[in-house]
Amino acid sequence: MEAFKRIRGILSVFLLLVLWHTPLFAAPGVEAQIGQQRYKAGGKIVVTGKIPAGEDLYISIASEREFAPEDAEGVNEIKTFQSAVEAKGFEMDTAVPVLYYMLTTHPGAFGDIEKKRFGGPSFANGIYGTTMFRLAGWDELRPPVKNFLGPLDSQAEWAFYKYNHETSYGINTVTKERTQVGKVTIFARSVLADYQKSGNYWDEGTHIELNRKTGEFTASFDSFRHTPPDTNFHVWVNGESIGSYQIAGNGFWLSMGGRYMNPLWIILGAILVGAFFSLIGAAGGMLMAAYQVIVVNTMGPVGLNAANVLRPSNVALTLFSPLGSFYRYAVKEHRVAWPIGISFAIGILIGSVWLGQYVTQFLPMASYKEWLAVLVVLMGIRTLYELSPRVMEKRKNIQAMTQKFNEEVQRAKEEGRAANMGRIEPISHGGSKLINYRFKFWGEEFKINPLLFGIIGLGVGIVSRCFGIGGGFLLTPLMTMIGALPMYVAVPVSLVGSSFSSIGSFVGYLLSGYLPDLWIALAIIIGGFVGGTIGSRMQKLFTEVQLKIILAVVLFFLFFRFFKIEVWI
Repeated sequence: MEAFKRIRGILSVFLLLVLWHTPLFAAPGVEAQIGQQRYKAGGKIVVTGKIPAGEDLYISIASEREFAPEDAEGVNEIKTFQSAVEAKGFEMDTAVPVLYYMLTTHPGAFGDIEKKRFGGPSFANGIYGTTMFRLAGWDELRPPVKNFLGPLDSQAEWAFYKYNHETSYGINTVTKERTQVGKVTIFARSVLADYQKSGNYWDEGTHIELNRKTGEFTASFDSFRHTPPDTNFHVWVNGESIGSYQIAGNGFWLSMGGRYMNPLWIILGAILVGAFFSLIGAAGGMLMAAYQVIVVNTMGPVGLNAANVLRPSNVALTLFSPLGSFYRYAVKEHRVAWPIGISFAIGILIGSVWLGQYVTQFLPMASYKEWLAVLVVLMGIRTLYELSPRVMEKRKNIQAMTQKFNEEVQRAKEEGRAANMGRIEPISHGGSKLINYRFKFWGEEFKINPLLFGIIGLGVGIVSRCFGIGGGFLLTPLMTMIGALPMYVAVPVSLVGSSFSSIGSFVGYLLSGYLPDLWIALAIIIGGFVGGTIGSRMQKLFTEVQLKIILAVVLFFLFFRFFKIEVWI
């Protein structure tokens, strides 16, 4: 009897030790299943089942594919991740799922809802307000919750996961899924609750029902519309693996663009932008970038920052749209002032190919974007000021040219023919063209210093390399302000400069190892060329004053873009 009591006591102690060391995630009685084994991208994922009564529900869903900073191949991405490693608490070999979601009835276990300021210049600390879900630090997570995270089981992994979901760089380089207000990225979806109960914009499309008395549950959420085709996901319910599912493609997949998009929409957008670009000689790259961000939502493959796919693609617009307009501007109408254009081109090539690589390497050009915003708004104001009677009185040659052109347009309408746009007639000859190029246009004399604009081209080339643009938004207003040229002459020259800056920028991207998405680039080439042809024909429909007003409006638009004052919020 005594021996029996001893054995029972030993067994009791052993049982207590077993229970004490049994992991909390091994929750007995978890029974769950995934609705389907294969879903289309953007489809609703459904998980149903039963957990122990009285418990909260924790469903972790993680992509099979993982990414570590050391997997990055781009030179700029490697540098950025190396800087983040020093400050954020993860290592270059820390790998986490590319896409990860936590569906739960207790989101407060993983973080808190906080107010978020965004938009506007850096010194304003945000001019718009919203809320976001801020993930807690690893030390703030309760021990039971840490066991429900599926593949995330260390402080370094949680830190990298947090970085990928809460920083713009991490979202645009790793997760590729953005939670937005308007078109501004706030954070990436991470912890999701029932939308009808929470009302939070990031929970939209998520539905969770849990009967606490029985433990029966149904949970569903909308998968990422642009999940790459054939992506596998694993699912855990309260710590227990219940299986996996696969996301199938849903449309035409842009492998480098990271989106499902019919290229015809990109061609259409490129036609519109190309026509506008060839009309005023400015902002083609900027407007195409805006179209890619707002409509196409170009992102890129995992490990490559979205900007390094978007910028090389935009070069196709600023190169091929001018080519579509050159036949009319240069061959048929003879409106290209070649000494200025070539001087611009040489300066831009040197700035974009040679100097640009050093500037982008040692100076964070993104921090200078706000100074660029100040510059373009001053240009916009100055462009409108040039239309004032005071300035027009000084520029009698432009005033006289405008009057002659308007009279020609009126005669063309009366006679039922196309208006004559006039042509450039050089006056200066020999070496004097380098510093004092003189020509006549509509019988009025103009003069300009090509060497000066070659030096200006150096700066424009650096800017075009850094931001993936042609530089026309700087070239055109500089020629009308400093060179005192009419828009009908400034636009063709600007297009020459933009073409060469595009060549230089593209060479620079190739040397850095960055390539555009083939289908996006091809669509932009087709659309840009067609748009350039249309834009060159449209110019005769607008007066000098109207073209300058359009240019000023574009400059003000760029001011809002550079300062992140998003008018659609």
